[in-house]
Amino acid sequence: MSKTSKDRIGVGIIGTGFIGPAHIEGLRRNAIDVVAVCDGEKEANAAAKAWNIPEIYTNFDYQAMLASPHVDVVHIASPNRFHYEQSIATIEAGKHCICEKPLAMNSQETAAILEKAEASDKQFAVDYNVRFYPANLQMRAMVESGELGEIIHVNGSYMQDWLHKDTDYNWRLLAEEGGSLRSVGDIGTHWMDLISFILGDRIESVLATLGTYHKIRKRPIGEVQSYARGLDTSDWVDYEVNTDDYSSIVMRFGKGAIGNLSTSQVAAGRKNCIRVEIYGSKKSVCWCSEDPNYLRVGSRDDPNQVIMRNSGFEYESVLPYMDYPGGHNEGFPDTFKMMFRNFYAKICGENVKRLYADALDGHHEIVVCEAIEKSAKDQIWVDVNT
Repeated sequence: MSKTSKDRIGVGIIGTGFIGPAHIEGLRRNAIDVVAVCDGEKEANAAAKAWNIPEIYTNFDYQAMLASPHVDVVHIASPNRFHYEQSIATIEAGKHCICEKPLAMNSQETAAILEKAEASDKQFAVDYNVRFYPANLQMRAMVESGELGEIIHVNGSYMQDWLHKDTDYNWRLLAEEGGSLRSVGDIGTHWMDLISFILGDRIESVLATLGTYHKIRKRPIGEVQSYARGLDTSDWVDYEVNTDDYSSIVMRFGKGAIGNLSTSQVAAGRKNCIRVEIYGSKKSVCWCSEDPNYLRVGSRDDPNQVIMRNSGFEYESVLPYMDYPGGHNEGFPDTFKMMFRNFYAKICGENVKRLYADALDGHHEIVVCEAIEKSAKDQIWVDVNT
């Protein structure tokens, strides 16, 4: 179906958990129609009612949704282990696709998705939405322009505490559901994609240590919504944990910079804290997601600066991805809005630069994860071979 404007595009959503509604909200804020939802019967019906979505596909029947003539784009917001089959099916159905990260469970699956995506004439994206904080787009522009000079090294972390207790439970804790890497695969990949995006450079080798604080946890019978609170744990059962609670990773980039990353989902008090520090031969920049509207710029001889978002200092390329004046904060929900703005502009044939992560980016992050896992097991430097 030929489309000439965003308001004529129909979107189907697979998955209605924590992240599915974030997609729906971001699409609605771009005046893009969500016409179909797919999940279990209870979940799909509840989401359709809450968001006034006309087409409902229950029992996880995404194939039926793909056959709908009203669905032009599919957003995959299901658990990780379904990403491969649903991505392949979406591409083969001739639909544009945005898949949640990680792209799939292993590099064999991501390589297959990449091959299909590159052979298709449709757009394919991986939802690394953190790229679209204006401060991160600004850091990318500063690196591209040479304002920071040669990049010497980078430092950062991604810290959460939602799995801090042994009674905190989510499907991501299970390797068969979310993958063998958890803190690295679930949140570390966000940081690694972001830093590669900002630097315009790939991670080429890694040295990693992984840790599991809660080797035995408690779980309920059945599933629990992400970030659920106040659960009755009296009749839960013990199970062995074989995914990482935290990590420490040193990395080398293709152009010579060194980086280090720490991840944790047992960091008390840190709800969702991403930190990025980039040190160049001229200047440094620092950003934190808990204070996302400010960028800190450091100099050796001049006064350091704290720059507020949309206060007149941004590069021209950043301006299309800010809607509100300085002091009117834009945060996590806005990153989805802005990513979708970029993605759907490409679908509509607008002359914009692709800023969203594509299938190659998604594949690369999984290859990096596999190198990290091997490095942690063997305690050696491991090259990232894509």
